Amino acid sequence: MKNDIFIDTNIASRFANPRDPEYIKLYDWLLAQNIANPEKDAHLVVSKKLLAEYIRSNRDFDGRQNITVLVGLLQNQGRLQVISNTQIKDFQQKHFTKTIERKLLCNHEDREHIPTVLLSDRKFALAIDKNFCEDLTKFPRFVVCVDSRPENLPYDEDWSARSK
Repeated sequence: MKNDIFIDTNIASRFANPRDPEYIKLYDWLLAQNIANPEKDAHLVVSKKLLAEYIRSNRDFDGRQNITVLVGLLQNQGRLQVISNTQIKDFQQKHFTKTIERKLLCNHEDREHIPTVLLSDRKFALAIDKNFCEDLTKFPRFVVCVDSRPENLPYDEDWSARSK
C-alpha cells in the first residue's frame, strides 16, 4: 500500500508561499525520499485534470515550494500516482448511478476528482470545499479520510501495516 494523498488545488496553491507550519510539514513530507526504505515514501495522487488545475493556479509562482515543481520531482522519482482518464470513466460508469449523482453536492468540475480519491490506496484527501468533502465521506461502500487541515489527517503514518 502506497502512502498516498490527494491534495485539491485550493490546498496545493498554499504551498507557493507557506507561512503555516502544518503546510510546510506536509510539503516536506511529500518532498522527502526514503532511499533506504522506498515503501515508506509519500505519493501524490492526481489526475490529468488535477495536474492542469495545478498548472493554471500556480503559473505565476516561482520557487522551490510551487506544487508544479513538487509534481515534477515526484514524477521523476516514480512517486506521482496518476489516475488515468480511462480509470476515472470506468469508475464513474460503475459507481455513479443516477441516485448517487442526484445526491452529489460538489460542482460538476469536481466530480472527476471523486474517483481520483476513491481509486487511491489510502483514500486520504485534503480539500477546503465542504460539498466535495461531504460527497467523499458519504460515497457508498468507500471509507475516506478527508479534511481541510493537514494536521487533522494522519498522512505521515505508515498505513501498510494496518492493511494486513
